[in-house]
Amino acid sequence: MEYEIDVSRLRRDMKDYYGTAMFNGFPMAVMDLSKVERMSDRELVELAQKNGVDLRKYIV
Repeated sequence: MEYEIDVSRLRRDMKDYYGTAMFNGFPMAVMDLSKVERMSDRELVELAQKNGVDLRKYIV
C-alpha cells in the first residue's frame, strides 16, 4: 500500500534535526544537512526511514 508523504514538512523536520545536531557538538552534521537540502523526495524518505523517523506523522 502506498501513501502520500508531506515531503516539504519531512524535509523541514530533517533539516531541523541535522541543524540541531550540528550546533550540539556534531559539526559533521553540516554535511548531512547539505545533502538533505539536495535530495530527491524518494531519497529523503529513504534517509528518514534509515534514521528511524515515524513516517506515519507525515501521511497526508
